[in-house]
Parts: sequence; structure tokens; C-alpha cells
Amino acid sequence: MRVQELASVVSGRVVGDAGTQIERIADLDHAREGEIAYVDNEKLFAAAAESKASCLIVRDGVELPDRTLIVVANPKLAFALVGAALHPAVRREPTIHPTAVVAESADIALTAYVGPNVCVGEHTHVGAYTRLEAGVVLGVNVTVGDDCVLHPNVVLYDGVSIGTRVILHAAVCLGADGFGYVRHDLGYQKFPQIGTVVIEDDVEIGAHSCVDRAALGRTRIGRGSKLDNMVHVGHNCDIGERVVIAAQTGISGSVVIEDDVVIGGQVGFGDHTRVQKGAVIGSKAGILPGKIVRPGLWWGIPVQPLDQYKRMNAHLNRLPEMRQHLKRLEGEIEELKKKSKD
Repeated sequence: MRVQELASVVSGRVVGDAGTQIERIADLDHAREGEIAYVDNEKLFAAAAESKASCLIVRDGVELPDRTLIVVANPKLAFALVGAALHPAVRREPTIHPTAVVAESADIALTAYVGPNVCVGEHTHVGAYTRLEAGVVLGVNVTVGDDCVLHPNVVLYDGVSIGTRVILHAAVCLGADGFGYVRHDLGYQKFPQIGTVVIEDDVEIGAHSCVDRAALGRTRIGRGSKLDNMVHVGHNCDIGERVVIAAQTGISGSVVIEDDVVIGGQVGFGDHTRVQKGAVIGSKAGILPGKIVRPGLWWGIPVQPLDQYKRMNAHLNRLPEMRQHLKRLEGEIEELKKKSKD
């Protein structure tokens, strides 16, 4: 695409040669002729001036003489949009591979792709232009919307429903039984796990992540939310829209996470907690059962406001020094006791 076409995609303004042909995106340090990069940090202006890229995406007010630029409000976002335009998602030719096992009552759109060794259960629907890559398993009464991509070995248990433009990376599992048991004299009785999982539009879930079915009712992940690799969502959780959850986070049952929450990696949630809209939780935080996390920045174990966590951390870092100081004081007190007896 030409620079002018890309500027139209991002509603940007061209400085320089609008007819320059761009073939692909690249990072600033390694970009070459025919490639486009972005600059959103003043520290990179010198590198930008030396870059071999044919075009740079910059913020309004940035001047780089003798360079072709696309000027926008948010260079990183514009770069992502340009990347999507130059490198569109792969669309496979519609087909059902001869090794696939598809139930007679299944409804597969004519434009869908069903790869090798895929299994599609009774009364399951697969939408238009959806891709089921090798080894995908869809149970009975599953609904998969249009333009979805299910990467190899994804498993959707019976009754699971996902919306449109959903991306499930390799080995994602949706709808396994929740971890629910009732203790009795002889051990544990399994609590019924007869609910479902609902994944709304434009959700992306990373590889080897698991979303458990509800015991009763549904486990939900809201529109536009993004889960990283190896995230576990327990039964009856309700995750809102545009939530971002980083890798290795574990969410116990019946947790409510409201819209627009950001959660770092390796965060642990106790059951029946609620995270309110606008909260940001830092990596490795621990949330106790029943806790309400209000809007703001949170960190630590147990989770606490970031400013409070920083103060506590500063004190902890001084513990060795404080211990030595305490030992000196104890010695001085003992000396004073001896003198008073004399």
C-alpha cells in the first residue's frame, strides 16, 4: 500500500512523499526500504533519524527533516492498525478435511474451514469464515460464531457458546467441569457442574488457558476481553468487557471482574471477590476471598493500594538495617542495667 492509503487507514497526515510504496511493518532498529516503523518516545528520535525505514509514524509536533512521515495522535495504535492492513489474517480455502469427523446434525457454514482430525458433535453450529485448525474438538450443542479462529487442539465441551471474531489459541479448553465439591465423612461429593460457558464477540484467549463451565448458570467472558497464555477462569466467574488478564493468573469460582479492568501476571483470586471497573492489579498480587477491589492501582499480598504497598516495601527493605540497630539498642540497654545495679 502507498503511504497515502495507510494514512487514510489511521486518519493521519502525510509529510513527505505520499506515493511511497510500503510492503510491511518493522521495528525501528531493523526497518529497511519498503517498510514502516513508529516512534512514540523522545529517546528514540536519534534512532529514527538514522532509520532506513521508508516511512515513520510519529506524534503531532515531531519533526524529522527529509523523512516521509504519517502524523497521528497515537503512533503505537496507528502502527497496529497499519500492521493489520498490511498483514491481514490468513483465510483458508473453505473445506472439510477428509480426516475430520462431523456429526450429521452439525451445521457447518459453506465458507468455514475444518482441518485435519477435527471432531464436531451433534447439533453444533460453526459460522461463516471460521477456521477450525487441526485436532479441534467441538462437543454437542456448541455454537461458534462467524470469523473465529480456533487453533490446534482447542476443546469446547458440550453446550459452550462463543461469539464472532473470537480467537482461541492452541490447547484452550472451554467448558471443563468447575472445581466444586462438598465435604462429607467419606471424602468429597462432586457438586453438579451443569452450567455453560459464554464467550462474547472479539475475545482472544491465549494458549493452554482454561475456562470452567458454571456449576449452575454460566461462566462469562465479555466482549473485547483479552486473556494471555495459561490463565485459569473458575466456574461461575463473570468477566466484563475489555478486560485484560496477563499470563498465569488464577481466578477462583464466582469472581466478578467488571469492565475495563487490567490484571497483571500470576495474580491469584480467592472466590467471590469483586473487582470494580477501572481497577489495575499488579503482577503476583493476591486477593483474599470476598474482597472488593475498588478503582485505582493495587499490588501486593494481600492486595492493597499501590502507595501503601510501596511504603510497606520500603520498610521491608530496611529490615536488616533495623535488626542491627535493634541489637545495638538491646546491648546499650543491658549496659545501662549493669551500671544501675553497680
